Amino acid sequence: MKNIIAIYRRELGSYFVSPIAYAVTGIFLLVSGFFFYIILSNLVQRSMMPEQFGGQQGLDVSGTVVRNFFDVASQIILFMLPMLTMGVYAEDRKRGTMELLMTSPISELQIVAGKYLASLTLFVAMLAPTMIYHLAMGVYSEPALPWKIVLCGYLGLFLLGAALVAIGTFISSLTERQIIAGVATFAAFLLLLVLNIAVRDSTTTFGEIIGYLSLLSHFDDFAKGVIDTTAVIFYSSLVAVALFLTQRSLDSMRWRKA
Repeated sequence: MKNIIAIYRRELGSYFVSPIAYAVTGIFLLVSGFFFYIILSNLVQRSMMPEQFGGQQGLDVSGTVVRNFFDVASQIILFMLPMLTMGVYAEDRKRGTMELLMTSPISELQIVAGKYLASLTLFVAMLAPTMIYHLAMGVYSEPALPWKIVLCGYLGLFLLGAALVAIGTFISSLTERQIIAGVATFAAFLLLLVLNIAVRDSTTTFGEIIGYLSLLSHFDDFAKGVIDTTAVIFYSSLVAVALFLTQRSLDSMRWRKA
């Protein structure tokens, strides 16, 4: 456990001495805040307009804003997380510090766990400030803000982010170039988004299989305030598989260096 904590503290410290963490977090908050404002202002206008001009009287503005925001946020992190995970292993391999880790009395599992937890902590730190949006809206919302949907939405974002971080760190372990790792991770996440859109209305067996494997399709229930145990198991299993593959990647690296 001490080795995992040591790796965790080392990785987390390296994030906060690099401008990448601050830049990614700032961009994420700026983009998500912009979309939150756009969604809120549009729904407020629709609720105040007469029905003959396209307005919707009695519209649950706060609930609709929360659901739409989580739908948008789930897609934003697809584009932001590759920048956080691209250097997890690639940077160490480029600097030669990966060889020091591999020859130290630390197991591959401890290295993988420490690095993954550090990346996941940074993701949570990036996500946490968005709660301010909902707290500010909750002060003025009528009816009351649906906190059940808010909490379920954040749980879903956490699980989705955990799976994406695991995939990103695995891809980073395959190369020593951050740019290649970042582009490959971005391409993989973009493919997941495209597949989710392509098979959304599909009724074929193949479409149903791809739909089940889509990360975003399992997030939909969380955005509606429903905790689906199937989705929790799916995301947890995906994290476990990605971390196992990362461990095997490091194991093969150790054998090549031996």
